[in-house]
Amino acid sequence: MSKDILGKALLDYHNLKYTEDIIIHSSLGEDDILPIPYMYRGFDKMPLLEQIALQHSSGSILDVGCGAGSHSLYLQENEFDVTGLDASPGAISVCQQRGVMKTIHSEFLKIKDQKYDTLLLLMNGIGIAGKLKNLDKYLNQMKMLLRPNGQVLLDSSDILYMYESDDEDGGYWIPQDMDYYGEVTFTMEYNNEESEPFDWLYVDFNTLRRAANYNGLECELLKQGENDDYLARLTFI
Repeated sequence: MSKDILGKALLDYHNLKYTEDIIIHSSLGEDDILPIPYMYRGFDKMPLLEQIALQHSSGSILDVGCGAGSHSLYLQENEFDVTGLDASPGAISVCQQRGVMKTIHSEFLKIKDQKYDTLLLLMNGIGIAGKLKNLDKYLNQMKMLLRPNGQVLLDSSDILYMYESDDEDGGYWIPQDMDYYGEVTFTMEYNNEESEPFDWLYVDFNTLRRAANYNGLECELLKQGENDDYLARLTFI
């Protein structure tokens, strides 16, 4: 992640220099805010899907895109063998300072020669695939990292509602040059600094299930959220 915008914001908050949140510019046309304190939330403040995912975690766990380490810390406090993984050096530094015992500073696809019982990809962690065409590559990486009876726990959202038409006939308006409506490009802005644009994927459950099955994985819906989001579990067929 160029300029490590997220890492700088997390470090500022951890070092008591918090003055502003991250602004998210989106190809969907609407800016959003990522509140930095939210990245430090405890279990009781986490969304229900995240709580369920943590409660279903077992064995040795890889927390992919661990951010400030909130999920890793909860699991560690409950005596799980958890490793936090993030491509952001600032995020990894924060995790270490907060007490996460095992961390890896790396991109997900570069992890090799390691095996886990649970891969945890929360806060739409599958978004790191960027484009739907990359999903097979990421699913196969998951298979390489899983033990035979392992599982992947991930949440995502169906964002088709973002394209609802204002016409009286209803329906959806999706740009013709878009391969899949869940592909979004973001830019992060923080403290007068802006990241390079990066691609992020939101994948509806049926599309995820088809991709998983094609790649030799069973896809189970663990919980449907209230806002077109869901929690899924992937296991070997």
